[in-house]
Amino acid sequence: MTSYRIKRHRQRRHGANHFALIPFIDMMTILVVFLLAHTAEVDILPNTKNISIPQSLSDRKPSAAVVVMITKDSVYVDGELVGSVSAVAANQGPFFAPLKAALMAQNNRSLQQTDIAKREVTIMGDKSTPYSLLKKIMLTCSEAEYGKVSFAVVERERAAT
Repeated sequence: MTSYRIKRHRQRRHGANHFALIPFIDMMTILVVFLLAHTAEVDILPNTKNISIPQSLSDRKPSAAVVVMITKDSVYVDGELVGSVSAVAANQGPFFAPLKAALMAQNNRSLQQTDIAKREVTIMGDKSTPYSLLKKIMLTCSEAEYGKVSFAVVERERAAT
């Protein structure tokens, strides 16, 4: 009689219904993790307090690209200092050689994009940056074999229609 009670107790405690829920819970956990990982919206551009980015309406989200950042007194490529704004402005040529060298070094690091037309660079500059400086930086980007040159902007809220 004792063995029958023990056997019945073990069946109730370790029944088949308990084990049927575990794969379902595991599957739901994996699904939640997958959805969280693949639906997160993240900004690709670095956020800086030194730059007041202009506002614009944009339909496209930024893609991963080399970032040229222009502060009030310095020029950076992916966070590395390239030169000062005064040196870029004082340069007599159509492009700025240190910036071109830094952009070409970025090309050499990322060999996955061999098509020049698909190479992207994003210029992130203060809204008070003079156009002559932006023009020189854009020419330098195209001279460094970047086919797509974009400007970073803050998306302005659209009016409800």
